[in-house]
Amino acid sequence: MNRRLRWLVAAGGLLLMAAPGFAGEPKHGGIWRIYHRDSPASASIHEEATYSTNIPFMPVMNNLVLYKQDEPRNSLENIVPELATSWAWGKDGTELTFKLREGVKWHDGKPFTAKDVKCTFDMLMGKSTAKFRKNPRQNWYENVTEVTTTGRDAHAPDRHRPVQVRRVQDQ
Repeated sequence: MNRRLRWLVAAGGLLLMAAPGFAGEPKHGGIWRIYHRDSPASASIHEEATYSTNIPFMPVMNNLVLYKQDEPRNSLENIVPELATSWAWGKDGTELTFKLREGVKWHDGKPFTAKDVKCTFDMLMGKSTAKFRKNPRQNWYENVTEVTTTGRDAHAPDRHRPVQVRRVQDQ
């Protein structure tokens, strides 16, 4: 698998599994039914690493990017935006900048911001004072050296700032 592809998927696709949904009035009520063979240990897809958690809870989470769900094979060509509207690699291939979708809110109505992305990355990398009970994917982020929210537009309000993810250069 292409190194950039793995890094993009790890950085973007898996980063914000617990991020907020798109803006808009939520539909209240109803019943969500899913056949499931197990009782998940928790609803935290960052702390669990089994299908017993990921399958039932992924539909209520969002990612920065993800693979097109109707494509049978994952590739660079079928990565599509979700919470990120666009992304771009720096010239040396060690910096990835995501522009975030505007108008996204958390379940409590607070806006989704670049600081939320940084917070999630810091927790996933074990660099935050807040810790997960378990972090089964922490080693996926070993090459990430820094996540910043200032980006090229440092004077923009936080919710409009790009998120930059830097990794160590290939040897």
